Amino acid sequence: MQSGNDGVLTLTIKMKVSPESDSEGKLLSLMQKYRDALNYSIKTIIENKVLSLSKAHKLLYSNLKEKFNLPSRIAQDCYREALAIVKSWLRNQNKGEIPKAKNLRIWLTHNCSYRVKGEYVEILGDFKLKIAGWDRRYDSYPNREARLVFRDDKFILYIFKRILKPTKYSPKGILAVDINERHIVVGNSKIERRLETVIKRALHYKRLVENLQKKYSSTRYNEWVRRRKIMKRIRDFYRKARNVIEDWVKKISYKIVMIAKQNHYAIAREDLTGLVENLRKLPKDHKASLLMLSYRKLEFWIDWQAEKHGVPIIIIEPNGTSSICPKCSSKLKENSQRVLKCVSCGLEADRDSIAVLNIEKKALSKIGGSLTTPTASQMTDVAPNRCEELMSCPEGNSCPLGRRGGQRGLITPKILPSLTTCMFHFNTFLSSTNATFISLNTFIFATSII
Repeated sequence: MQSGNDGVLTLTIKMKVSPESDSEGKLLSLMQKYRDALNYSIKTIIENKVLSLSKAHKLLYSNLKEKFNLPSRIAQDCYREALAIVKSWLRNQNKGEIPKAKNLRIWLTHNCSYRVKGEYVEILGDFKLKIAGWDRRYDSYPNREARLVFRDDKFILYIFKRILKPTKYSPKGILAVDINERHIVVGNSKIERRLETVIKRALHYKRLVENLQKKYSSTRYNEWVRRRKIMKRIRDFYRKARNVIEDWVKKISYKIVMIAKQNHYAIAREDLTGLVENLRKLPKDHKASLLMLSYRKLEFWIDWQAEKHGVPIIIIEPNGTSSICPKCSSKLKENSQRVLKCVSCGLEADRDSIAVLNIEKKALSKIGGSLTTPTASQMTDVAPNRCEELMSCPEGNSCPLGRRGGQRGLITPKILPSLTTCMFHFNTFLSSTNATFISLNTFIFATSII
């Protein structure tokens, strides 16, 4: 999914398809010819410096039909894709090697190279593929170009569609997003929520790969490189780690956008474009975790979901978001592990909470607003209710408590009592009343809002 022209979004519909048993070999042969023809077209276009569609047609059309035995329409799709790849490569400042297609794939044009008819996809050349399933929400939008890919012994058809961008609403506030290794913190001066990442699951598969490589290695050579079964297991582990991250990124970005939309907030996030340069200074394990987290993908999907649902998005510079006081703009000092304190105004909070407040402050300055003064020196987390809705308390009222603390409000007491003091008053409370069941957390909650 990506942004298209102004006012239009381009999305991709993924279809699992399977050809008829007697035509699978012929289809794979056609895809192999297309891949060879695509690499030939890319090389020829670069050598002859051809960047227009008409010149590419004169230069390649006849050769692709005669030399690679491609159908006329698929030959046109081949040099069109090659021209697009070359233009994209030329726009990249760090060009590197000439692009080359490795996987089996074929570019298709709707109503010319392919068409969807009922539960089947018909491809030029008398190929008929049965559709296993797809997302039917966007069937009303017309089909555009498609790409048939053969990967892991499976055929997948990606169909591109265009939908209109919804009109963005006028935001009532800011929902700041702070990306960390273990959790994503979203919130502002009123609410805060921490969403866990799946980096532990992804790193689990990475460690399995490292164990395999270590087991089948020696000082002379790496044995795992030459053993097909070991290489297949390594690829499978890497694929699982990638799938875990990609699935989480899509779901978490949708959840963040829905929180902002329900509260009519604009999303504010940091511009982490130059984060790769700073990662070189970090320890090896921490650097590997951040790279595997795919923060660039997370940024992309947050932006795309925001465009899709009409949520305004603001991108701010990350400088000083975790080191400057959001109230008085003084330099913060580390009070304990991940807890910062301002010497000037006395604000004390978690590093991530400070970052959220600073992101909100910078975003408000862009749209001409001002930061609401936090009501507490310490911010705590807020958990969703069963409907994944944030719970906030009106001033002076207590929030409902569900089973197992499932519904909690954002507690921002001015003075948080120590654990020893709470235990003393808790025991005194039990001895002076007939209450036989009440949790310490509930008692602390009740006394902190008085």
